Amino acid sequence: MHVLSGGAAAAVVKAVQAEFEKSTHAQIIGTFSAVGAMHAKLLEGAPCDVVILTKPLIDQLVTSGHVVPESVRSLGKVRTGVAVRSGTPHPSVKTRAELHAAMSAAKAIYFPDPDMSTAGIHFMRVLKALGLDESLRHKFRPFPNGATAMGEMGKSLESGLIGCTQVTEINYTEGVTLVDVLPPEFELSTDYTLGICTQTQDLTQAQLLVDLLAGSASAAVRQQGGFEF
Repeated sequence: MHVLSGGAAAAVVKAVQAEFEKSTHAQIIGTFSAVGAMHAKLLEGAPCDVVILTKPLIDQLVTSGHVVPESVRSLGKVRTGVAVRSGTPHPSVKTRAELHAAMSAAKAIYFPDPDMSTAGIHFMRVLKALGLDESLRHKFRPFPNGATAMGEMGKSLESGLIGCTQVTEINYTEGVTLVDVLPPEFELSTDYTLGICTQTQDLTQAQLLVDLLAGSASAAVRQQGGFEF
C-alpha cells in the first residue's frame, strides 16, 4: 500500500502501520516530504493508494480525477510554531516584535523547503513581513521538509538555534521543543486531508487504511502531535 504524505502526517501513518499490516498482511510503503513535492510526485505517475496533503491540494486532485471524491477525510488542523533545541532557553515569540528579536538573535534558523512545503512558504512570507528575509539569509538552514529540519536542529551541537515548521513536526521530533505557535497576525492553520487515489488496485485495503488514519485508532497520536479536530 503506497502512501504519499506531507511530513506533518508521517507519525500518524507510522502509528497505525502495525495494525494495518497485521490485519491485511500488506506492507505500507510511505514517502513523506513537503506537500508540494508529494503532489508533484503523484502527478508524475508515482504509485499511490492513499495521499495525505493540504485540503486545497486534495481538492485539486479530486477535480483532476486523481482522488476518489467520496474518500476524502480530514486528519485535523495543524498550526505553525517556533522551536528550539530541547534544554535550551525559550525566547518569547508572542508578538511581532518578540518574533523579530528571537529570529535576529538566533545563530541559525531551521525550516522546511521555502518553495515546496506549506510551512516553509509561509515562514518565508513571515520573514519578509518582518524585514528579515535578506538580512538573515546567512543564518538560514532549509531542508526538504519540517521533520528533517527539526531532526537536524535537534542533533546539532551548536547553541542559539531556532526553527519554524508545523507543530506536529516539532512535537514528533526528538531533541526539539515547541516554544509557541506564531503570533496571531502570522498564524497559519493547515487542514491535513487524505484521500484514496483512483489508481489504487485494492480499494478495500485503501479504505481500511483511511479509516485507521482518520478514525479513533490514530486519535491519541494526532492529538499528542498537535492536530486539532
